[in-house]
Amino acid sequence: MPIAFKEWAVTVRALAEGEQLVTLRKGGIREERKHFEVEHDRFFLYPTFEHQRNDVIRASHQPELRRALEEGVWPDAEPPAHALTRDGGIPQPDRVRIRAWAEVAAHWTITDPRAVDALSPYYVWTSDYCEKRLQWKRRHPLHVLLLRTYRIPRPVTVKVRDDFHGCRSWLEITRDLPFEGTPVLSDDEFDRASEEIEAIVHGGVVERVPALA
Repeated sequence: MPIAFKEWAVTVRALAEGEQLVTLRKGGIREERKHFEVEHDRFFLYPTFEHQRNDVIRASHQPELRRALEEGVWPDAEPPAHALTRDGGIPQPDRVRIRAWAEVAAHWTITDPRAVDALSPYYVWTSDYCEKRLQWKRRHPLHVLLLRTYRIPRPVTVKVRDDFHGCRSWLEITRDLPFEGTPVLSDDEFDRASEEIEAIVHGGVVERVPALA
């Protein structure tokens, strides 16, 4: 079955439009070992509204919160506009639209908050929120995944199953999905950004993680 990586809908939207290139993880309570592991090097991007917080999305990206509602399909209609202004105000949809997949182009672990802040051009969250991710579970480093994202030719609608809920990173999708499509950034654009990101990461306390076999 196809594997999907669970992330906030507004983040998936940013990845699928080339506005975000990295994701940062420590792990959730429903992870197998209670902390994050890169179990797959290629996966679909599964949008969720679960725990999506509006106050930790950078001001410049706040307008995208409304557009991110397009990632869900509700039985009656989209949630009202006022639901966007409060955390937890968006009910989970019955189905979600998967429109992109990604490859892990690089993977590091970091412990230096300066690196987290310097990476801010490559994610849509606030720097303060990302630094708090670093501080959570202090004994564990923060995983930085550089993702090469591709848009599939036509979005695929997937039913939201009960076992998809909760703080987990990896899901198994029960319908066929194509690893097809075009990268959201050209090779030259991605290579330039990758060099900048790697330079930022290596400016802090970094451990390079070997690629998956």
